[in-house]
Amino acid sequence: MAVLSPSREAAGPPPEPGEPAKEPEGGRRPADWRFVAPGAALTVLAALMLGFVINLTVLGHIEHARAQQTGYAKLRSELAQGVAPIGRFDDQGKQVPAGDPVAVLHIKTIGLREVVFQGTTSGVLMSGPGHRRDTPMPGQPGTSIIMGRQWGYGSPFNHIDELKTGDNITVTTGQGQQQYKVTGVRRAGDPAPALPGTGQGRLILMTATGGLYTPHGVLRVDAELVSQVQPGPVAGGGLTSAEQPLNGDQAAWLPILLWLQGLLLAVVLITWAFRRWGRWQTWICGLPVLAAIVIALSGEATRLLPNLL
Repeated sequence: MAVLSPSREAAGPPPEPGEPAKEPEGGRRPADWRFVAPGAALTVLAALMLGFVINLTVLGHIEHARAQQTGYAKLRSELAQGVAPIGRFDDQGKQVPAGDPVAVLHIKTIGLREVVFQGTTSGVLMSGPGHRRDTPMPGQPGTSIIMGRQWGYGSPFNHIDELKTGDNITVTTGQGQQQYKVTGVRRAGDPAPALPGTGQGRLILMTATGGLYTPHGVLRVDAELVSQVQPGPVAGGGLTSAEQPLNGDQAAWLPILLWLQGLLLAVVLITWAFRRWGRWQTWICGLPVLAAIVIALSGEATRLLPNLL
């Protein structure tokens, strides 16, 4: 007569043919992948949405502040050396890269002091206001355009609609301090002022109109140059669609796809480690990796949103 081991006795008699096996006392039911896979997918999606919101609000403002510090340090050094850009091309004859600092914008009445970067794509405007590349630099003849965000990434132009006629605007460039006086604030449908005459300068500040993170139009602040007009190269050149007001940057799709692949690989590895290694060890090592990928992915995704948001 066969003697059952204690483990067999504890487990009870074997199930009858066709009868499902009973769960051992104190044991856990094996994971059903019909529910685990959709649950994991929803968890990852929720993490992505949360990361997107945090990036656009909290982390975006931190990123903007850091970009302003580094941009100011670089521009101050270039101003001291006399090599700050005064047009589309630098002192070496090369085109000024998008995202390079080119000016400092100061409006005392609304407490605004921002480094202005070259270009107006959504990615550039994460760092601060951007100078539209097809317009002259501030202080030079013609109409200079500076675009900035209304709410996201430091919300630098959130209060420019409060400017009044006669308010002063100072823009520091490689040609010194340029002084402007506000002549009016325009919204969609308002008539545009006459073009500046020969040898005259104008500045237009542009941002979005609308509620919190819901842009639906463009607001413009017009200002005329009251300081001496500075010489400069002829403005012009083409713009991409991503540099136009309220457009996103479609070039962000490639890094988004690459980060999605990285996220998928990380989820697979973490799932394998969870089953083979242990719960707490996996979370301690895997959570920072997932958080870093989600933040990077959500940062690229925000480039698809309107640049004046």
